Amino acid sequence: MKRCLLSAVVSFALCGVGLGQVRASSRHLVMIVDGLRPDYVTAELMPRLSSLGRRGVVFRAHHAVFPTVTRVNSASITTGAYPETHGLMGNSIYIPAAVPIRSLDTAVRENLEAVAKADGPLLRAPSLGQILQKGGKTLFVASAGSPGSAFLLNPVAGIGTIINTEFIRPSEVSARVFGKLGTPPPAGTPNAARNRYAVDAYLTVGLEDFQPDVTFLWFGDPDPTGHAHGIGSDLMRKALAVVDAEIGRIEDTLRAKGLLDRTNLIVTSDHGFSTHTGELQLNQLLAPLARQMSDGSGDIVNAGGSIHVRGGADITRLTAIVSALQRRPEVGAIFTRPGATGGPEGIVAGTLSFDIARWTHARSGDILVSANWTHTANRSGFKGTTTQGGVAGHGTSSIYDVHNTLIAAGPDFRERTVSSVPTGNVDLAPTLLHLLGLPPPPTMTGRIMGEALRTGPPSSSAKVDHVTETVRTRDGSYELTAHISVVAPHRYLDYTVVKRTAR
Repeated sequence: MKRCLLSAVVSFALCGVGLGQVRASSRHLVMIVDGLRPDYVTAELMPRLSSLGRRGVVFRAHHAVFPTVTRVNSASITTGAYPETHGLMGNSIYIPAAVPIRSLDTAVRENLEAVAKADGPLLRAPSLGQILQKGGKTLFVASAGSPGSAFLLNPVAGIGTIINTEFIRPSEVSARVFGKLGTPPPAGTPNAARNRYAVDAYLTVGLEDFQPDVTFLWFGDPDPTGHAHGIGSDLMRKALAVVDAEIGRIEDTLRAKGLLDRTNLIVTSDHGFSTHTGELQLNQLLAPLARQMSDGSGDIVNAGGSIHVRGGADITRLTAIVSALQRRPEVGAIFTRPGATGGPEGIVAGTLSFDIARWTHARSGDILVSANWTHTANRSGFKGTTTQGGVAGHGTSSIYDVHNTLIAAGPDFRERTVSSVPTGNVDLAPTLLHLLGLPPPPTMTGRIMGEALRTGPPSSSAKVDHVTETVRTRDGSYELTAHISVVAPHRYLDYTVVKRTAR
């Protein structure tokens, strides 16, 4: 094991200390653009969002939560915490109390409700809606994304309003929504009609009927279009144009209503995106390692890279599974539960601890696997490939999946600023609470992004550490390094790198 400090400088924490008062009358709109890479935001592809960034703050070192999948980040955005705290571990999850032999797709709201019933609460940390309600504030969700991602943004019944293109909560709001907007349109590629429906829900039902203090507005693109047609494809570029036009329509409508100067606009994404090369077939690699159980099924459940050994596994069994994976070049970073020393190494040699990924929880699998990745550019010139199947996607600890978009503009944010201070999706909720004058609960492990606020210290005063944690197998054939940024005491996983040598 090797620990390496790349730059040792005095760091500082932005936890509310030294932050002045903000405008209590400000409202906050958080627009989540599914799968938006930072390099999509150009004057050519997204002129309105680029313009928004020029008048506000562009965050150059923003981070998705790993695993870099939608529902993990939905949960982290609303709880201000990592999976180690909120307990939503992946886009697919294995909850034996709900279904003992297979994983569940968290895009399906009914699956999430089944988990809450069998192994509740669904999230093990309070969500932003709960905290706002206690403080006399309100949350409104308008979403063109999956029902699961919308549900996770405000998962507690009786709190706030959710308008998703496939469900509405509370149900008594449905008549009002349908009366103003009509019935939701079908999904498309690009998802223009549903994105417009979600924006209309905010601009009419949200602003006119609820006047929420915080709104989450989820765009159902460019993620699905990118998955199907690839990064840089004509259809994906069209999807970006559609989203950009809707962001412009929001800004223009708020200006016409006299609300723009009193509204903080925050645009982020749930994760980045990579081109896929298809070498990794994890289920096929795991199949010969599984043992048959009395019910006739195998004892290994793969929940999107979270490997669960039903009935438990000793260190010998876990080592055998991990060793088989470490030999495969298409496999990237591998994580296991923390070792006895409490350092960066997991319980299996050559694996990083779940703690590095902030993934240690009772619902964690036995092994967490990420696909391998490269900096290689695709045909359209966009860098970043992973060995996953399909055309394009996300989920890995690649820098292109971890590094995502954050842009903010409004009365409480600095103007014409570019910040290189590391931030993450976990920082959104505590920052919103600060702007509303509400204290964050102890479960929130994100920080207030004070360097981006007019009342906070400038980003130039921030001191950032960059550290690495390296582990390797006993024979040295597999070496795994995690690159981490630190704004003390907050640590952000930047990416991982695997090196293999002949035995």
